[in-house]
Amino acid sequence: MPVELRKRKAPQPPPAPAPAAKKATKPGRPAKSKKPEPAAKKEDEKPAAAAAAASPAPAAAPSSKKVAVGQVIDLDGFGGEIQTNDGETTTLKKLLEESGSGVVLFTYPKASTPGCTNQVCLFRDSYAPLTADGLAIYGLSADSPKANTTFKEKQKLPYPLLCDPQATLIAAIGLKKQPKGTQRGVFVVDKKGKVLVAQPGSPAGTVDKVKALVEELKG
Repeated sequence: MPVELRKRKAPQPPPAPAPAAKKATKPGRPAKSKKPEPAAKKEDEKPAAAAAAASPAPAAAPSSKKVAVGQVIDLDGFGGEIQTNDGETTTLKKLLEESGSGVVLFTYPKASTPGCTNQVCLFRDSYAPLTADGLAIYGLSADSPKANTTFKEKQKLPYPLLCDPQATLIAAIGLKKQPKGTQRGVFVVDKKGKVLVAQPGSPAGTVDKVKALVEELKG
C-alpha cells in the first residue's frame, strides 16, 4: 500500500511589535513645544565694543602754527594777558608800545633754579649794551608773581619778570613744552610786530643771540 506524504505548512513570520502608546495630553491644554535655544555668544566678543563705536571720538587738539623769523604777527590779542612780577596786567602789544625799538622775551623753566639763575644773571650783566638802542628786556616764565618777585629781588635784576601761569604767551611764541612746561629760549620782535629771533637755547646761548642781533642792527 503506497505511503501518503503530508505537506508541511510554511512557517509564519513573527507578529510585528505593537507601536508604543503616545502619552495622552490633558484635554484643553496643548502640548508644550520646546523654544529654540539662543545661539551662544562668542567668548571674545566684547560688549563695550558697540558702546565705543557709538560714542563720539574725542575732539582733536587745535594745532597752533609756530611763529617764524621774518613773520609779522598780529599783535591784537597775541599771547593773551600776562602779569608783571608786581602784579600789573599787560600784553605783548602794550610792552611793544612802551619800548623804544622792540621787545626781548627770554623764557626760563622755573624761577630760582640753577640754570635759570645763570640765565637771568647773564642778561643782568649785559643789560646796558643790550638795551642801548631801545630794546626792552623781560624774563618770561609760568611762575607766580610772588616767586618771580623773590627771584628778581634776590638777583638784583634791572628788568621785570613776566608771569604766564597759563602759558598763553609762552605757547604763542613757540616755547611751550608738551604737555606742560616751558622751554628755555628767546624771542625778539620789533615795534611793527616783525619777529627777529625765535628759538630755544641755553642760558648763555639766549644772551649771545641777542648780542649778535644788536650788533647786526647797528651795522
